[in-house]
Amino acid sequence: MRQAKIDRTTKETSIQLELNVDGTGKAEIDTGIGFFNHMLELFAFHSRMDLKVICHGDLDVDSHHSIEDVGIALGEALREAMGDKRGIVRYGSFTIPMDEALVTVDLDLSGRPYLVYHASLPTQVLGNYETEMTEEFFRAFSYNSLMTLHINEHYGTNTHHIIEAMFKATGRALKKAVSIDEKYKDEVSSSKGVL
Repeated sequence: MRQAKIDRTTKETSIQLELNVDGTGKAEIDTGIGFFNHMLELFAFHSRMDLKVICHGDLDVDSHHSIEDVGIALGEALREAMGDKRGIVRYGSFTIPMDEALVTVDLDLSGRPYLVYHASLPTQVLGNYETEMTEEFFRAFSYNSLMTLHINEHYGTNTHHIIEAMFKATGRALKKAVSIDEKYKDEVSSSKGVL
C-alpha cells in the first residue's frame, strides 16, 4: 500500500497527517478552519485518497501557519507514499466547472517542484480562512511533494466556487497521475529512468 504518516511540530503548529494513496476518498479533517476542512475533504473525495489531518495551530494570529504547514505535511506524505513512482502515469489534468467558475489543473509528479498559479479571488476572507492562503497552500504542497503544479482560473466571480474548483480539480488530476499504467508497471515514466 502506498501510504505515509507525518508528525510535524513547530512553535506555530502541531500536525498529525495520514495519507493512503490507494484509498477510497475517506476523510477525517480537523484544522480549526471550517472552510479549509471542507476543501481537504473535497480533495480526498476527488483524489480517492484517504486523508486524516489533525492540526492545532496559532489561529489567534491568523490561518497562515496552519494552512501552509498542512500543505507542507501533505506534500511530504505524498512524496513518501509514492516511493520511486514506479509504474505511475505521472501526468494529470482536469478542468472543473463550479457554477460560474471554471478552473483547470495540470500537474506532473516530476521530482521538480514548481507552482504556476493564476487566479483572482474577489473575497479576502471565508469564515476564518484567508483566501490569499490558497496560493500558499498549493505552493507548500507542490514544493514538498516535488510536483510541478499549474492552476489556472479561466473565469469566476464567487470566491468559494473558484477555490472549491481548484481543490476538486487538483484531486482529480492527482488521481490520474498516481494511477498505475499496467503496461509499464515495472518502469518509471521518464526517459531518464528516475523521477
